[in-house]
Amino acid sequence: MKIGTAEINGPVVLGPMAGVTTLAYREFMKPFGVALSFSEMISDCGIFYGNAETYTYLATSNKDRPVGLQLFGSNPEISVKAISILEMKADYDLLDINLGCPVYKVTKTGAGSAWLKHPQELYEYMRAVVMASHKPVSAKIRLGWDEKSVNFPEIASLLEKAGISLLTIHARTSKQMYMGEANYEPLKDFGKTLAIPLCVSGDIFSPEKAIEAMNETGASLVMVARGGLGNPRLITNINHLYRQEPLEADPTVYEEVEWARDFAKRLIDLKGEKVAMMQLRGLIPHFFSGFPGYKKIRAEIAMNIQNFDDLTRILDGIENRNHL
Repeated sequence: MKIGTAEINGPVVLGPMAGVTTLAYREFMKPFGVALSFSEMISDCGIFYGNAETYTYLATSNKDRPVGLQLFGSNPEISVKAISILEMKADYDLLDINLGCPVYKVTKTGAGSAWLKHPQELYEYMRAVVMASHKPVSAKIRLGWDEKSVNFPEIASLLEKAGISLLTIHARTSKQMYMGEANYEPLKDFGKTLAIPLCVSGDIFSPEKAIEAMNETGASLVMVARGGLGNPRLITNINHLYRQEPLEADPTVYEEVEWARDFAKRLIDLKGEKVAMMQLRGLIPHFFSGFPGYKKIRAEIAMNIQNFDDLTRILDGIENRNHL
């Protein structure tokens, strides 16, 4: 599949997650079979006003292609100016517009999933974005704002008319946040009604669920977000199941230790040890969540690691414990 000039070789998209999908994480996940990845959410105001922290989100690399940078905003003038700055400062394949984030600090500004409440204004906004961008534009939405306003067919039609090249739908309403189960039923065969590729998202925690969601919705792509945290082989096995190949075994604790070390080193290289360790406290415990008897170890990582030596000591301890 091609989206603009970007070649998408596979069905699995790595979903954008705030505080997670840094360049380090995307490079770590890529070899497991990611076909397309997205950055963390980038504030158009942060770009427009030259916020130094926001600019760190623009980092990409040759190992990280194809990649989309995900922008959010509510003012077309600021978004258009931010896009022109992005095009000068960053190297990317796709511009993704977040129209699905349910978090209050985003929606209260009129950005993220708040757009779903204003279809006509959204069309005007996205038309301006598509016209301003020299890269293909994709968008991520939800089923609707709440159960009484499930309006994704109307929104999708307007987004296609505005000129987007890829649509991702998270199978929850904004009001649901990340609670309850993702509901793919309303999306039955929806991909077949679109002239552009559909990617579906929500509760993709197993290869079987990924293929089931694609089959039910007629989607060409499936997005892995929280399900891939500490479980990169999920992506490999979705690819295998998609191609009707045998699945790989669940990872051993030794493999998880190796992956945790690899990812930690990449994040330290990118962010520096101090900042990286703060983020790793929240991320590394996921690598050991599937193993019984690891609660104390996960808690120790989450609360006590100050530097890479601390993490190494714990990871070495896990290896030694399992050799006994």
